[in-house]
Amino acid sequence: MTKKFGEKRSAIVHAASVLINEAGVKATTLTKVARAIGLNATSVTYYFPRKDELIVTVYQETIALLKSMASEALAEETPQERIAKFVSLHVALRDRIRRGERGLMTALSEIRSLDQEYQDDLLLQYREVVNDVRSFFGEPEDDKEYALFSVRAHILIEAMLWWPVWSLRYSVLDFPRVEKKIVEILCTGIPAKPGRWEPLSLDGGAWRTSDDEATQQNDDFLRAATVMINERGYRGASVNRIAEALNVTKGSFYHHHDAKDDLVMECFQRSYDRLSKVQMVGLELEGDYWTRLSSVLHELADVQFFDPMPLLRTTALQALDSEHKTDVVMRSNRLARRFAGFLIDGIVEGSVKPVDPLVASQIIMSTLNGAYEARRWAARFDDGDEAIRTYLSVLSEGILAKAA
Repeated sequence: MTKKFGEKRSAIVHAASVLINEAGVKATTLTKVARAIGLNATSVTYYFPRKDELIVTVYQETIALLKSMASEALAEETPQERIAKFVSLHVALRDRIRRGERGLMTALSEIRSLDQEYQDDLLLQYREVVNDVRSFFGEPEDDKEYALFSVRAHILIEAMLWWPVWSLRYSVLDFPRVEKKIVEILCTGIPAKPGRWEPLSLDGGAWRTSDDEATQQNDDFLRAATVMINERGYRGASVNRIAEALNVTKGSFYHHHDAKDDLVMECFQRSYDRLSKVQMVGLELEGDYWTRLSSVLHELADVQFFDPMPLLRTTALQALDSEHKTDVVMRSNRLARRFAGFLIDGIVEGSVKPVDPLVASQIIMSTLNGAYEARRWAARFDDGDEAIRTYLSVLSEGILAKAA
């Protein structure tokens, strides 16, 4: 491989990465990639004869970058130093990209839409990243501690994969301060009394799904689409697959929806409506604001782990057009600001430590968003409440707390 060949190939991979992040895998074509760097489609096929080969290469290089960051951080002496280094590397990458350097960090949500052979290999590579991040916390003494370290690694990675989205709200001049606050919140948690976890039950349950109740067919479509998009990404959740999951025809699907994008937007709307209802019920609880917030977090994690219709992962937004994507991000930010309101009131009354509420609210959003991916992890617990408490212990006591 000559230097010129390598540079051109790298430019193609980076252009594809940008397009995947902006429009999703399906909308990323060799023609569009070629146009983005001033080539014709034939020239791109010289480097990547098939689109799938290019997509897999983009994912491989992103995972390799994550692996490199994890390995560099693992070389630090203590768990706290490793976490700080991992966060620092991600913030520095976003800084360089914002300042004009080409950077490769592709959303990985559509890996499961690829052919099984590609998917298996990529997921195996990603598990190596998780293994390295799990090693930040040392050698687990038993299965319980292994489960705790695993979920801490998962939440830390999720926080860094969500960081590129909400980092746009800050100037690069503010990045050093934001980085410090991210590390503080992840390492020490949110409540003024570390480890305090006494969530209350929320009345109402209008956000819950019951298998015993008769549902409208459109509700069935929303449930099937939400689960399938969470599992397989936007591209993998085809109209055919959604219809087959419900044992209905494509005609029945189009009777309710003009296009798949309409269904995806309705899934987002339903998910955010449910999340909002839980927040509002939590605000009406008796007790301090950490009690209210922890009750909301417990309920939402329960939905993500155990409800037949979980909340839609925000990673699905990458496949939406710019107008719909803006609407979804705006709604997500409103919900995050409501969490920030819980935190501000909790700081004033003393139940929440003096954290940056805007940064903490985004860590809360990424933690809840990543809870769906931890469903199989949660299913291994005999007690669902114990699974939720363990998962959310990153928020209640910090990622460095000793296992109970």
